[in-house]
Amino acid sequence: MAIFLANLRNINKECFMKLNQVLSIVNQVEKSKFITSLDRLCFDAAKNNETLAKTIDNIDGQIKNASGSEITQLYFAVRGFFKVSVKEQILMNSAQINLLVNILSRDGNCVARISWIETLYAKEWSALQSLATELDAEIKANGSGLVSERSKALTIYHACMTEAYINDKRINRDSKVTDDERGILNVLSAHLGLTTDECAAIEHLVEGIPKDGVLEALNILRDMGVVFISKKRHEVFVPDEIVELLNDIQGKDLADKHKLRLLRTFSDPELSNVLKAHGRKIRGVDRADKILTIIHAGLSAQELLAKDMHGPEDNQNQRKERLKQLISDLEIDTDKLGATLGERIQLIISSLSNATEKEFESLSASGFKELLKKLEAHFPTIMAVIKSQFELEDTELIDTERLRALSITPYDILYLLSNDEVKTVRDSMGLPKRGNPRFAILECFADATDKLIDNYDALARRDVNALREVGSEVAEADIGVKFEEVTKAIFELLDLNIDEVVRKEINTAKDKADIIISLSDDDIIIGEAKTCKSGDFAKYSTTSRQVKAYVNRAEAIGKRVAQVLIIAPSFSDDFIASAEMDTEVNISLLEAKGLKLILDSFKAKRNPNFSAKLLTKGGLLKAELIAKTI
Repeated sequence: MAIFLANLRNINKECFMKLNQVLSIVNQVEKSKFITSLDRLCFDAAKNNETLAKTIDNIDGQIKNASGSEITQLYFAVRGFFKVSVKEQILMNSAQINLLVNILSRDGNCVARISWIETLYAKEWSALQSLATELDAEIKANGSGLVSERSKALTIYHACMTEAYINDKRINRDSKVTDDERGILNVLSAHLGLTTDECAAIEHLVEGIPKDGVLEALNILRDMGVVFISKKRHEVFVPDEIVELLNDIQGKDLADKHKLRLLRTFSDPELSNVLKAHGRKIRGVDRADKILTIIHAGLSAQELLAKDMHGPEDNQNQRKERLKQLISDLEIDTDKLGATLGERIQLIISSLSNATEKEFESLSASGFKELLKKLEAHFPTIMAVIKSQFELEDTELIDTERLRALSITPYDILYLLSNDEVKTVRDSMGLPKRGNPRFAILECFADATDKLIDNYDALARRDVNALREVGSEVAEADIGVKFEEVTKAIFELLDLNIDEVVRKEINTAKDKADIIISLSDDDIIIGEAKTCKSGDFAKYSTTSRQVKAYVNRAEAIGKRVAQVLIIAPSFSDDFIASAEMDTEVNISLLEAKGLKLILDSFKAKRNPNFSAKLLTKGGLLKAELIAKTI
């Protein structure tokens, strides 16, 4: 394993952060089922896959000894086999597992307490039971001679679903719907115009889903390697990589939060077209309820864009033109629109599916915090809306770090607001009325962070007047926090890995480290951002006690502290001498204007060559030399 793992250590881990984070949170026992599944699949898959076999031949140890990023790489190596295995196991289990998978793979549910999952399950079961009762009445109406196209379609699907279940009993087998039968039923439901939620409700009529037993079902999913359950935290974790796999198995081509964006750009007649295509009520239904009904119906984005949104009289060219306008409304940046309807649909779906990382990068951590703060001021119910739409607990504390952990971006939050609501927020903020109101709001906060970065040294020196002159209104009481946030933003622009998970683990109610930079799974840099209004920063004894406490707590959770980095406007000679002579920790000092110089050099280069190791030399760092090295 040594050669293979050595190669993996050279791979950028940032794109595998989510699974990495889960593996670092749970203990060895709690991740054992996932690792066992992975180990078995590696062994089985290698028999028929020469490339994978060669990779595994390089492994001379056990997977359980691998780091989080290495385990993630192994997962991607066998993802196709993992998908087949999980799909087979879901099919072999009851419909309850399908219902739970649907809940766990929805936006906002990837990290949740077990008790909250049970609450969501009870809510989902009640909704399913209600819809099943409604459909049962329509099916019986068809039998009594009150025939409509919709009731006829429901009756046909119900009969086929019943046959798929009971045909196993004739040959003395457990009743279940096989993969082949499921495929046929999916084709049938598409031609009958039935939605995903209707199909699930009919299956519930045929084979009732239990109302309880959620914990047992979660344990089944854990044994599959699909979820991680922390007994200490009483929480369930579903990594982003697994959510993507579950969506793939369920045939979801777009997450609900991205589907919401599409529907926000649809006109009212287009929303009505979608509902009419599936026999749903439109008279007396307002826009918000239309959108909610469509999302809950589980329609594919492909189907929405290709057929449902368009009028029956619209020809191919008209549909292509409408999608061209949709691409513009969503501000999708592309060189080629696509010549065919299918190409434009694929462009929209792929752009939205891959937008999360780009959207987080569009605003710094501090910009995201400011956005959330302003939204609360101009739209006081925003937190309640976020919790409702993403199915979060009422008692849960929502901040930007939690939202990032749940992959909820600033764009996602703004699209929770209706078009009229977001325009009201834009107007109350005094922003220009031209263009897309959501993008106008986002640009406002991106510009605010850019101004503070441009005037980073003034921020470090707490020069309120200088900041006001450039249009940055920061209260003096908030400057310390703002300096910390902008410092993080600069490190993120330098492509460093800011690790909020580790920072939370080592922080206490009394002492809180400012910044943690992860160099690898085990090695970190602890950063402290210090402002100083006049003169040089000189409080060495206080600062050293702080950082040494952080170092001890980091080492207690298995981290190696490669360096402590202190950023300040400038340092006194005594401070520099004390840092250089300290034998307990390795301390590097960096002036604020020096960090800004490094950033400017980094941004000026087409292919910058910057490494966090340049910050680990110790003593007062020579920013000019580092900038030249880049």
